[in-house]
Amino acid sequence: MVVIAEIFLTAFFTVLLEKVASGDLFNLALPEGIYSRLQTWTSKLVLIQAVLSDAEEKQITAESVNMWLQQLQDLAYDLDDLLDKLATEALRRKLMMAQPTQASNPSMFRKLIPACCSTNFSPRAVQFDFNISSEIDNITERLEDLLKQKSGLNLMSDHLGGTSSRRTGEERPPSTSLVDEYSGFYGREKDKQAILAQMCLGSESSSNRRFRVIPIVGMGGIGKTTLAQQIYNDEEVKNSFDLKAWICVSDEFDELAMTQRIYKQISSDSSKFKDLEEGQVKLRGIISNKKFLLILDDVWNEKYGKWDVLSRPFQAGAPGSTVIVTTRNNSVASIMRSVPDYHLEQLENEEICSILAHHARGWQNFDAHPDFKEAGEAIAKKCKGLPLAAKSLGGLLRTKKNPNQWKDVLDSKIWDLPTENNDILPALRLSYQHLPSHLKRLFAYCSLFPKDYEFDKHDLVLLWMAEGFLRPSETHNEMEDVGFQCFDELLSRSFFQRSKTGAESRFVMHDLVNDLARHVAGHVCFRLEDKAESNVQHRRGRHSSFIRHEYDGSQRFEAFSRVRKLRTFLPLPIFETDSWSFYLTNQVVNDLLPQLHFLRVLSLSGYWILQLPNAIENLKHLRYLNVSGTAVEQLPESVSELYNLQTLLLRNCHWLTKLPTDTRNLINLRHLDIAGTGELKEMPVGLCKMASLQTLSKIVLGRGLKVNELRGLSNLRGALSIIGLQCVMDAQDAREANLTCKQGLEELEMVWSSDFDDSRNEMIEKEVIELLKPSTNLRRLEVKHYGGVEFPSWLGDPSFSQLEHISLSDCRHCTSLSSLGHLPSLKKLRMSGIQGVKTVGNELCGIDWPHVRDAFPSLETLEFVDMYDYQRLEL
Repeated sequence: MVVIAEIFLTAFFTVLLEKVASGDLFNLALPEGIYSRLQTWTSKLVLIQAVLSDAEEKQITAESVNMWLQQLQDLAYDLDDLLDKLATEALRRKLMMAQPTQASNPSMFRKLIPACCSTNFSPRAVQFDFNISSEIDNITERLEDLLKQKSGLNLMSDHLGGTSSRRTGEERPPSTSLVDEYSGFYGREKDKQAILAQMCLGSESSSNRRFRVIPIVGMGGIGKTTLAQQIYNDEEVKNSFDLKAWICVSDEFDELAMTQRIYKQISSDSSKFKDLEEGQVKLRGIISNKKFLLILDDVWNEKYGKWDVLSRPFQAGAPGSTVIVTTRNNSVASIMRSVPDYHLEQLENEEICSILAHHARGWQNFDAHPDFKEAGEAIAKKCKGLPLAAKSLGGLLRTKKNPNQWKDVLDSKIWDLPTENNDILPALRLSYQHLPSHLKRLFAYCSLFPKDYEFDKHDLVLLWMAEGFLRPSETHNEMEDVGFQCFDELLSRSFFQRSKTGAESRFVMHDLVNDLARHVAGHVCFRLEDKAESNVQHRRGRHSSFIRHEYDGSQRFEAFSRVRKLRTFLPLPIFETDSWSFYLTNQVVNDLLPQLHFLRVLSLSGYWILQLPNAIENLKHLRYLNVSGTAVEQLPESVSELYNLQTLLLRNCHWLTKLPTDTRNLINLRHLDIAGTGELKEMPVGLCKMASLQTLSKIVLGRGLKVNELRGLSNLRGALSIIGLQCVMDAQDAREANLTCKQGLEELEMVWSSDFDDSRNEMIEKEVIELLKPSTNLRRLEVKHYGGVEFPSWLGDPSFSQLEHISLSDCRHCTSLSSLGHLPSLKKLRMSGIQGVKTVGNELCGIDWPHVRDAFPSLETLEFVDMYDYQRLEL
């Protein structure tokens, strides 16, 4: 029996029904004569939705039900595309009504007509042509056919006792991003001590080798990485080595890339090597006569020559240097080891019970909880001694508050499914099956990430949002907040793990969890590296990712010519890089991409691309466009016609000089990241109309754009840089910007021109900075080239209780400093080029304070730089 991918559509159908019933679509449907069709769809969708829960349960053992669900899934995607096409036309008409001057221009109107509409049009309405009518008929027929098939599948409706009713009593636990990093370390203390003994801490090596290699060998999910992490972070280990590095290797054993990564970790130098020779010389130099510890996690390479090349610089290390390798493969260990392999065995059931009890209820074991003891210990046995399985099931059981629910888990049919040719543990599949439907879609989408890929939480939430997976909830109005809540819940259920080498927002998936994601995603998600031709040939794939190559030509993406309904074009880097060494040919950019009309996500990040084609306007469904790190100088004006766009990322486009003139038409845009665009000297007017904006990394004033354009952007979050404040001639514009009410802003940079010429007005600048008072939620403030004689009165106000970092630079006309000592959380204060200040006295701390020593309670760093006329510090 072949184990087939499970399909879950409940959340998808909820979204579809919401779209069919939307007010904007209703306003379009009436004049176009398709309202009755929408009503028909609604009634049929409701009938199908009623049996989805039962179908999703029975598909595990009934192949006919699974095949029906596959057809239903394809229909759901096609219906979603059609509804999105109709909604986009409704939005276009709404914009045209709001801009009558454009609507009255026939050539402009023709330009904005979507490809799905006929050329027979009028300024009032667009007549739908045969193609759109044909699509509507096709959807209707397929819905009717699936309803007929349903009657032969013996599926029960929810109100007749469908399986969803058995889960209605489950309580959703509060989620948090914090995890107990050591909670899974049960029963491994003996293993840890054995390896520490092999490392001979504090003693010289007794062999002729300059370094030893210790392989930790064991099956997936057994805890090899967790054990290595415990050793790596042990205090005795920290004190015994001069240098440490942790490298997650996985499938790619590239000698140059790994040398680069090792060197970067131990030197904090991220400059790129031109070749392996340079890299090995530099690495050898930095570890020479130093005792180092290197962890190579998840190694699969069986070629001795590759290991021999990589390890040559290690010979320069001091005696006692150690390389720890984790691998599932004995052959890998045999070519690397210098001491016997350490084989990690499955845990005893007692330890597995402890892990399960801890993650399920916060208990040490089940001894004090007899009602749960029998089922808990039986479930623990199903984990087959694997900590990962116990941790995953513990996350599932957290939602089960009574013993009968635990018995239901124990009696699940999933335990009886065959596992040959399938490495996915039933315990993990069971944890997935018990996820709420909306989380299933989010998790399956993560199958686009390769094994050991380190992804950013915020980036993933933006992708989920672009794909239409997130909807406002009762507790969260913003889709981003819903996404973060969902992410934290998946994290709490152990589907994600915190990265041990990256920033706080970076995460990875365990290999077995990654296998699970690929299994449940089925044909919907595919990666080009897998050469999954069978997934592509039937044209049912919707989301694709691929590892970015140094040269990506049209031949590589030949499969996409057969997947015309692709929604996701997502290149991923193997390693972080700031260099432009990746090329995407013009045939791909200009010919292939504009033909993928259904794209929601398009990323070209990191490629050496000079421009985007005007035909990008064909991608009417696009929600996410990432051109970060490319060489584009300007975007085509047609980008402003992508009305559905939610995220536009242009970070580190160093040559970008211009945004589209009608950027204001992007009324659904929520994130505009233009950080690192030093050549962008002007921005188009009308930003205030983009009321949904949350991310606006900077605003460049001048050429008609005034600071009061910020007034309508009440949802701004994160960091904002205001460039060109010397252009503000009317201080009331600063008042209208209303920064005080922008509670989500945490970082603010205020920048005037570095040219202090006669056009500058000190009085106006003083009034402007006074009226640009930010919210007291601010954490970081930078002021550059300010021309007033004193800083604003709000600077130093103790109500800014969260302010941690202040930088004041080149404010050369200021003659005194603000009283900053009142700020309770200020950690770093930097003052540079404030040449008008002659002395620094108690006024910096707050002269009204009776005890000056109580000033700056949290200060860690204080810098005075380029204070040319500064004479003395009086405190």
